[in-house]
Amino acid sequence: MIYFDNSATTQPYPEALRSYQEVATKIFGNPSSLHGLGDQATRLLEASRKQIAQLLGKSAEEIFFTSGGTESDNWAIKGLAFEKAPYGKHIIVSDIEHPAVKESAKWLATQGFEVSYAPVDSRGFVDVKQLAGLLRPDTILVSVMAVNNEIGSVQPIQAISKILANRPTISFHVDAVQAIGKIPTASYLTDRVDFASFSGHKFHAVRGVGFLYKKVSKRISPLLTGGGQEKSLRSTTENLAGIAAMAKALRLTLDKEELALPRIAAMKAVIYDELSKYPDIRVFSEIGQDFAPNILTFGIKGVRGEVVVHAFEEHQIYISTTSACSSKAGKPAGTLISMGVPTKEAQTAVRISLDDDNDMSQVEQFLTIFKQVYEKTKKVR
Repeated sequence: MIYFDNSATTQPYPEALRSYQEVATKIFGNPSSLHGLGDQATRLLEASRKQIAQLLGKSAEEIFFTSGGTESDNWAIKGLAFEKAPYGKHIIVSDIEHPAVKESAKWLATQGFEVSYAPVDSRGFVDVKQLAGLLRPDTILVSVMAVNNEIGSVQPIQAISKILANRPTISFHVDAVQAIGKIPTASYLTDRVDFASFSGHKFHAVRGVGFLYKKVSKRISPLLTGGGQEKSLRSTTENLAGIAAMAKALRLTLDKEELALPRIAAMKAVIYDELSKYPDIRVFSEIGQDFAPNILTFGIKGVRGEVVVHAFEEHQIYISTTSACSSKAGKPAGTLISMGVPTKEAQTAVRISLDDDNDMSQVEQFLTIFKQVYEKTKKVR
């Protein structure tokens, strides 16, 4: 089996799974309980929080645990909107955001908020000047992802941070779900970023756990109310085993980053160079610093993406039709549409997403099978 769908989810590290099992078995107390088992659970919870914060260069009081990226995004967008509603109701999100952000913004539009969408250029990057032109006195939030999940374009978070530097009343949220272990932390978690969303299963933790970074000086309304966990901002019994496993996975991922990224980028470059030789192939992603080293999206002229996905699956090679969250809905890649790619062409898009678990022998096998798939589609092309 060759797994090239790591942007959808990663295989948990064995070390993270061992941590999960050990904590679930031995430290099963509720952190909110007053007895010794509860105290033991609380100590591990706070140790995990501290480790995650230190790895990101932040303080422990700025890390809030969630169920994953979608909840973190929903909480950031909705929580900020309602917290700051007395000061304004204008929100800006980029036109290529993940549905967790975009659909949250659309819902807010039904609740009396006004949403503007910052456009992107033909390469999939937010147009910083046009975003600046959308800013108004009543703007309370700007949300832009760090790494686009469909084509891998690294968004200009630092440039946007500079634009917002003298606008302290505007909160800046970054969806960093695809960024961990793929681009330097400093490139997207700038001093101007107030909130950032993360999902554990994107960096070899287990599913169902993530976290939200909230700058200590910023306020946000709770998304979940109840027992008062997470400083009364996110009430529900903490997924302690998942949190401990996530802290372990984050450390392992960042420890490997320096050696892993050049390997991943080299694999992507080989695939990119080979696919670029075919006449009926359009490669939507690019190689270089402006694009994540792990994501490569392409299309075969006239062949729908799902057909290509299943053709590779017959050979036990697993890729996806861009965003996993939209693939079963049969929607074309929204990022490509925003870039001006015609709908029929966008419907051909498939995404390869690599990881340190992959190697060059798998790349060679993929390219061998690709040649066969390409030949079989000759009549359609």
